[in-house]
Amino acid sequence: MTKRTPTGAAVLQPQVTRAITEAVFDELALHGYGRLSMEAVAKRAEVGKSALYRRWPSKQDMVVAALSEFSVPLAEVEDTGSLRGDLLATVTAVHDWLTHPRFATILPDLTAEAVRNPALSEAIAATIGEPRRALGATTLRRAVDRGELPADFDVEIALDLVAAPVYWRLSVRRAEVGPDYLERLVDHLLRALQC
Repeated sequence: MTKRTPTGAAVLQPQVTRAITEAVFDELALHGYGRLSMEAVAKRAEVGKSALYRRWPSKQDMVVAALSEFSVPLAEVEDTGSLRGDLLATVTAVHDWLTHPRFATILPDLTAEAVRNPALSEAIAATIGEPRRALGATTLRRAVDRGELPADFDVEIALDLVAAPVYWRLSVRRAEVGPDYLERLVDHLLRALQC
């Protein structure tokens, strides 16, 4: 038995949602979070403002949903069969996320805005940070299951340790990541994790 959409209910069209999401990224890149408006996003997406409000109740919800949809899947790492392989895949995924042409433009402004806006900071943590960390924790627990890490391994500290060097190098130092940087980083991480 198929479920029927109630008469009078709005049917959200995926292509419209995609156009809005693209417009959100474009507006964030051009104007930043503080100057982004629902009107500008609607105009860029060539939809009415009501199309946005049918999907999200506020600018914050819209932005966080778009960023989450983009960011969380990039943290999914296939099981390579070894901790070293998984760590290399993880730091590569973090690198690719932070250097993605659209996200790299948005991240500095969004980070600054989150410092000024606790509600935005909490929303980003809940919908992007926590799901990405959960995926990273799954990767580390696989290593525990394989016997590569001890059962009492501190996953929380390790998650910070794995992602922080890539973020620091790219976003704070604004330094290049050379061809062997990620490999060397993984070698240091393995020593730091005492494996």
